[in-house]
Amino acid sequence: MAKEPGVDAARTLRLLWREPGSGPSRRGPRQALSIDAVIEAATALADADGLDGLTMRSVAQRLGVTPMTLYTYVPGKSALLDLMLDAAYLRMPREAHDGVPWRARLETVARENRALYRRHPWVAERPVSRPPLGPGVMAKYEHELAAFDGLGLDDVTTDAALTYLLGFVDSVARAEFHARAAARDSALTDDQWWAAHAPVLATVSDPSRYPRAARIGSAAGETHQSGYDPEHAFTFGLGRVLDGLAALVGPRRALPEGGTP
Repeated sequence: MAKEPGVDAARTLRLLWREPGSGPSRRGPRQALSIDAVIEAATALADADGLDGLTMRSVAQRLGVTPMTLYTYVPGKSALLDLMLDAAYLRMPREAHDGVPWRARLETVARENRALYRRHPWVAERPVSRPPLGPGVMAKYEHELAAFDGLGLDDVTTDAALTYLLGFVDSVARAEFHARAAARDSALTDDQWWAAHAPVLATVSDPSRYPRAARIGSAAGETHQSGYDPEHAFTFGLGRVLDGLAALVGPRRALPEGGTP
């Protein structure tokens, strides 16, 4: 879980699991909000404006309460981010693995995670930290580990293989997030950006000095009609990740457990 000065990590963990006593004090007037309402409001703000637009004050304004009232529900922004991420994980659609070949199972896991990043782009923007160990994280981990059943991998290797797969998805999602942010901040599409810079590049770039860059860069740009194609990057990269795991799985594969190898 992310750390923030003055934030009690133990309370955040209790909030994630909705343990008794983790919410606002019962003293005083009856509380009009709930932790889930706070998470929903914060997620809607982050989906619309990114993490730059997410503050305790902005969430409080959306809910029609004061920031001090909000702090009685959530101890700080870092705890709120943990709660938001865990809730997003808990709501993820999950396809059953039964009777599905192992490569298809792992591809589905990758695509489920990519869909999460696209529903909630702020997940790619969120600083990498310890995962919030709530019910969403645990349900997601359990489901994704099951995609490796029957492959003959030991527990540590299974965890490492899943981390490798998810790390690839995360890297592509972050690249896509930054590409979109650059297009938004520059107010230019990729086509417009290249058109604006083409005259200068033509004068400073010498194909005889950089023959591979000129040839291959031009071929890729013409094929993708862009300097970066996130769909191609994801599809190509996922195939190579699965090829790499195939080399690991091949000599160890056991009889299928809940799926076809």
